[in-house]
Amino acid sequence: MVSLRFSKDIGIDLGTTNTIISIKNKGTIINEPSVVAFNTLTEELVSVGTKAAEMIGRTPPHILAINPIKEGIIDDFETTKMMLRYFITEALKGLTINKPKVIISVPMGLTQVEKRAVIEAAKQAGAQKVSLINEPVAAAIGADLPVEEPRGNMLVNIGGGISEVAIISLGGIVIGKSLRSGGSTLNQAIMRGIRKLYNLDIGDRTAEIMKQEIGYAIAPPPQKKYLLKGKNLTTGLPTIIEIKAHEITELLLEPLHPLLEAIHSTLERTPPELASDILKMGITLTGGGALLKNIDQFIATTCKIPIHLAEDPLNCVARGIGKILEDIQLYEKLIKN
Repeated sequence: MVSLRFSKDIGIDLGTTNTIISIKNKGTIINEPSVVAFNTLTEELVSVGTKAAEMIGRTPPHILAINPIKEGIIDDFETTKMMLRYFITEALKGLTINKPKVIISVPMGLTQVEKRAVIEAAKQAGAQKVSLINEPVAAAIGADLPVEEPRGNMLVNIGGGISEVAIISLGGIVIGKSLRSGGSTLNQAIMRGIRKLYNLDIGDRTAEIMKQEIGYAIAPPPQKKYLLKGKNLTTGLPTIIEIKAHEITELLLEPLHPLLEAIHSTLERTPPELASDILKMGITLTGGGALLKNIDQFIATTCKIPIHLAEDPLNCVARGIGKILEDIQLYEKLIKN
């Protein structure tokens, strides 16, 4: 029997890179880039999501395509509200729901002001009631960790704009550390490195594709290569060069180092009882950044604890929110209204 009490609830993973929306009893409805394109002359919405992301770097001056979420935080309130209204409307098409209840995942380090901004943006976008849940908790649930039990669960969630290291027990974060860096930081490191080494200008999308193709945190295949297309900064002409995987690995070392420091810092502050649990259960990696090749091996080089890559790490937060929507007891235990 389907509970009517939560039939209007929807979950939103409001990420720097992607926004994922799920509805109770229906699963994931939307998974699109967190990008909005609008006309600066008429202030009219041009596009949202995938189509808007395809416009980045390809629009005339009066069309602006932007990501309103920076490092996990609302950077442009009005544009975020516009994006949420569009996604919520799209998710509810065909359903007799006017003002849904909404659960939104947020970084654990948000201030009260930043949390209020998220809540207000969702309400102005059409939500009746808005509840927040910390991203590491949602990710841990999505990764099938026993977060409700009195034991230490260590999770490293590497998102597009923010990375979080957390020790979770009894449904809450005991100790955590947040970094305002993530997959987008790696892209920027690649862009800067290619510019410095080869005098070649590339965009964020190109850096992302190259990271996916030949990006390794450690131990890249010696013969792995990639044909990179960009603009020569001296001639201004399109240029193609050959890049080796080990060159990208070298560019990623610097931005990855703070993640190791955050993991070590969190472990040092972990109570002995929880530390023994983590030593046995290991560390679970979630988030899109966990898809970087050999990231688990990279962490294991300095952290003598088992490292586990969650199944489908990119969607762990969204899947965790979905589980909360489906489980009334979990909803009541974790969601603070």
